[in-house]
Amino acid sequence: MAAWLVRRLVASIAIVFAVVTITFFVVHLAHGTPCGPGDRPLPPEVCQQLCRRFGCDKPLRVQYVKYLAALAQGDLSESIGLHRPVADALADAIPNTFILALAALLVDFALGLALGIYQAVRAGRFGDVAAGNVALLVNSMPVFWLGLVLLLVFAQWLRWFPAGGITNPVLCPRIDSPYCLLDFLWHLTLPALTLGLVGAASTARYQRAAMLEVVSQDYVRTARAKGLRERRVLLVHALRNALLPIITLFGLAFPFLFTGAVLIETVFAWPGMGRLAVNAIFQRDYPVVTGAALVTSATVVLGNLIADVLYAVADPRVRVPGEGR
Repeated sequence: MAAWLVRRLVASIAIVFAVVTITFFVVHLAHGTPCGPGDRPLPPEVCQQLCRRFGCDKPLRVQYVKYLAALAQGDLSESIGLHRPVADALADAIPNTFILALAALLVDFALGLALGIYQAVRAGRFGDVAAGNVALLVNSMPVFWLGLVLLLVFAQWLRWFPAGGITNPVLCPRIDSPYCLLDFLWHLTLPALTLGLVGAASTARYQRAAMLEVVSQDYVRTARAKGLRERRVLLVHALRNALLPIITLFGLAFPFLFTGAVLIETVFAWPGMGRLAVNAIFQRDYPVVTGAALVTSATVVLGNLIADVLYAVADPRVRVPGEGR
């Protein structure tokens, strides 16, 4: 097991390195410079000073080697547009994205698992067909469009939730009281629901298929033959094995939600990493874009690694290749 983890860690580091390298060259080869064009392009002399300061005037291979050397020392460089260390900018944005992704993940799997079990129990009946069609409808919606619909209905028409932001900037500039915590959760509800509902629709379909496959197994029929209550048969005997595919889905869902919140953060003006990366791309802020790619790729490979470990723990039949030989 230890050797397998070491191999996976080495492979994960190689993947992160490849993503950072590709992102570095793509963003530098793209058209445009940090000086403009834009609504207010910088004067040529200011642009030259800026390029000399950040090394933009040097050959690309020199910039790449310099960036790798700084990265090896834990230095993500300084943001060109924000005039602050990239690590500080990411440190301010990542917690907001993490909280949004975690809240969406709770909505995704709580609702998706419940709906999938409900459909499997009532397979072929009206409830199964109706829930499946609704889930398919939600799953087919672009996430940004669903966000705009929820924003229009619940923020603009009904005024149940705020239209955007992370807190009320006047009453709660910081989350330092129970009232401000509730205000934060109030602002979090719509963006988390938008991401979570789309994910729950997919999770429900996976869970329904997994449950239907498990309930036909011999050990489930044996549990019923022993006179166990149907709820215990489903929730204890069937659900545990039906969760195995969901564990893999869980490992992929969190990185997807973490990195896929770009549009939602833009729609709801949520100050997270996705919004930071989008602004950096438009401004050609190379260090921020590369730093965001580093965090994103690390999150994805970590999610896959956690999913593999959880899968091996949940299913005793899973054996690491080469173990015990």
